Amino acid sequence: MGFPPIGIMSLSSVVKQAGHECVMFDQANPDTPNDVIIDQINREQPDLVGLSFLSTTSYPYAKILARQIRATNLKVKLAFGGVFASLNAPLVKMQCPEVDYICRGDGEQLLLDLLANFDSPEAVASLTWMKDGKVVHNPNRPMERHLDQWPFPDRESLKLDFIESMPLDVPAVLSMERFTTMQTSRGCPWPCVFCDIPIFNEGKWRARTPAHVVAELKYLEEHGYGSIYFVDDHFLLQPKRIEAICNGVMDEKLTIQWGIEGRVDSVAQHLFPAMAKAHCRTVMFGIESGSQKILDRLKKEQTLAEVTTAVKNAKKAGIEIVHGFFTVGNPDETVEDMKATFDFAAKLPLDTFGFNRLCVYRGTPLWQEYVKRGLVQESTDWYKYFKCSEIDPTCLPGETINRVRQKGLQKLFMYKLFCYPIQTMRLLRRFLRFMPLRDVVFLITKPFMGQKKGATKSEVLSRAVEHADMKDAAAQMTQMTDEMLHDVLEASRAERDRIQREAEGSRELPMFSAR
Repeated sequence: MGFPPIGIMSLSSVVKQAGHECVMFDQANPDTPNDVIIDQINREQPDLVGLSFLSTTSYPYAKILARQIRATNLKVKLAFGGVFASLNAPLVKMQCPEVDYICRGDGEQLLLDLLANFDSPEAVASLTWMKDGKVVHNPNRPMERHLDQWPFPDRESLKLDFIESMPLDVPAVLSMERFTTMQTSRGCPWPCVFCDIPIFNEGKWRARTPAHVVAELKYLEEHGYGSIYFVDDHFLLQPKRIEAICNGVMDEKLTIQWGIEGRVDSVAQHLFPAMAKAHCRTVMFGIESGSQKILDRLKKEQTLAEVTTAVKNAKKAGIEIVHGFFTVGNPDETVEDMKATFDFAAKLPLDTFGFNRLCVYRGTPLWQEYVKRGLVQESTDWYKYFKCSEIDPTCLPGETINRVRQKGLQKLFMYKLFCYPIQTMRLLRRFLRFMPLRDVVFLITKPFMGQKKGATKSEVLSRAVEHADMKDAAAQMTQMTDEMLHDVLEASRAERDRIQREAEGSRELPMFSAR
């Protein structure tokens, strides 16, 4: 996945602006394995080493690296940050005693406060740490809404030449232009059962001002960037803000291209033509299913008619690539529901699409449901994630899902080729412009090739990350007693329930006045 680590880049610019020195590593870079990182830590003896990771998937690797750092360096302070660490802070602190601090939520001001208060961590809001053998969970800091105060991410201090420029599942990056990511807003208030974003952001949506966004786009274009992907959870939320960004891009005569993600029920669809004129090239929609029953089960709060309207509006407005995210292996999904999803996707004027198996993570409403149903155990499974089809008897078996998905893709490809020939040929020309012919041929023919014996190299690497044995092995490195685990679990559950209540209470937000 060719996405720069914008989280640590943002933090780097903040601490540098405050007068500190900062060195970054991206563990996706094959030139900086753990031993290289540890060697530099031991040479430079920094005041703090922060490890940022997004989800359960990368938690084992962060845990292993932290243990390796501590084994060679007893003095350096270690901190974890990111969504998973934030939502499971007391549990992570107990399972990883070698880590001094768990930083919860937004990291900018928190990190500055921590650097100024090593001797008095009790003064740092949203910090979880340990004192006298007990976990201390400092009060939450108010959620920061003034995002313009922070400097642009530090993109120039981390070598990114290793990054694949054209990951196949991210069509926004199908370009040889210099590429990076931006974040113009944070959060999404909708309650999709598989998503932990509303919990992490306490049900709030916060945005930078249009002027600040346009200023960063101008800065990036001046520094040679030609393609930007906005990693906002939901860009299409405030029409007036979107219109102001588009006007700013055109007023500044910028040519930089950009892509976004958003919901199909957005009230900003009348601005798709303005977005296209302002060089928005890609719009990605979370469609999930072609069955209304499954959309309701996932609490998407959208209809099939809204999906159709949004995709057609985007294409009619001149958006070059409209992408659809779909999930399969959903709870209560039947073979007929899956077939309906592929039939629905075929009839939409989508350029690209992806069909992924639904997984469940701690911190999501679906996880809470599975705990109540006895399908997962908080005490033993909190640091894991599962494909729903592996644990939920209402899901189709994995073999059935793969078989129906393969047949569905075959039918979808053929339908697109014969019913949308101009759109298909245009997309293939784009692929051939930026990708080797053999990769394009493989992309098209893979659904028709059947199952090969053995795994590809990428599949082996993927399974190494996902396999439960790997996660169990990492967890076994630092075990805690049942008594300690019970207390921390109760505290963690109470904190999560409080955030959930506050999120549900703030669903009616003033941002909708822009309608």
